[in-house]
Amino acid sequence: MSPLDEHLRECVEAINHSAIPVLALDIPSGLDANTGLVQGAAVKATCTMTFVGLKLGFYLGVAPDYLGALEFCDLGIPHSTEHADIAARRIDTEWLRQSLPQRSRLAHKGTGGHVLIIGGGIGMPGAVRLCGEASLRVGAGLVTVATHPDNMASIVIDRPELIVRAVRTTEQLNSLIEHADVIAIGPGLGQDPWAQALVDATFASNKPLVVDADALNLLAQQPRKQDHWILTPHPGEAARLLGCTTQAIQQTRLQSARSLATRFGGVVVLKGANSWVADEVGIPSVCDRGNPAMATPGMGDVLTGVIAGLLAQTKDRSIAARAGVYVHAVAGGAGGGDGDRAF
Repeated sequence: MSPLDEHLRECVEAINHSAIPVLALDIPSGLDANTGLVQGAAVKATCTMTFVGLKLGFYLGVAPDYLGALEFCDLGIPHSTEHADIAARRIDTEWLRQSLPQRSRLAHKGTGGHVLIIGGGIGMPGAVRLCGEASLRVGAGLVTVATHPDNMASIVIDRPELIVRAVRTTEQLNSLIEHADVIAIGPGLGQDPWAQALVDATFASNKPLVVDADALNLLAQQPRKQDHWILTPHPGEAARLLGCTTQAIQQTRLQSARSLATRFGGVVVLKGANSWVADEVGIPSVCDRGNPAMATPGMGDVLTGVIAGLLAQTKDRSIAARAGVYVHAVAGGAGGGDGDRAF
């Protein structure tokens, strides 16, 4: 898409300064349908009515600030993806219903899986507490928090349903790893020698992993590729993993998610407005739910716990990552609409 010429740019700027509600048809003028980037200037719509198919660029770049409320009209054209070149899929409620297993009436805590949360360096008990509570709330049967001894009392006094263990050495951690079904590592971990030792011990295990926060920062310093993990970076962590700038990540979010999966393996959740979930081979997915109020400390720790809890129950990294991102965003506040649409 070419940048708007001077005359059209003046028109766009006049529209944006008018304080009058604006309806954009198909796509706001000046917004690239493939990248979501502005070509010199773009209309900031109050509402965008798009036709036939949702545009990939709606979920990339700066598009969320220009679309306003997004409405879709198929113009009566039958929806089929049989011969379509699908770039990505939206995660929606119908997919969630079909993908998550129904819990048996005979379920008990032993059937919900055992999640081990590793993190919480000195003075950082909050992140692992949030992460552990989130795992329990999505149905994990047992949750153990392995943390620095200084944090034990502040976690267990408020959340007695969490099993809290003090860990000073990798030997103590290895005994906890042995009994876990799924491990989440990183929330509040820090990057000191204690944290590095716990990361090394955890990465050496063959248990399914959810890797977040400082565990990602330590991974960036010593890269490796494994298939049995889910990585959950925000743009800053993604930039450190790929050796680029945060701005570069934000301008190429879909490509960045794919690059992370190719370089590090497993499933990648690139967090942010319109979170992307990708692996090396499958069609990537985007979650368009959530709102700006979720940009607050602790949200990422909760997401890690949600994904780990679902992974313990589904045993499927792709489903756990996608379902976790979606239910976390819906719980944080609905944004966008339902409908199984392919780009």
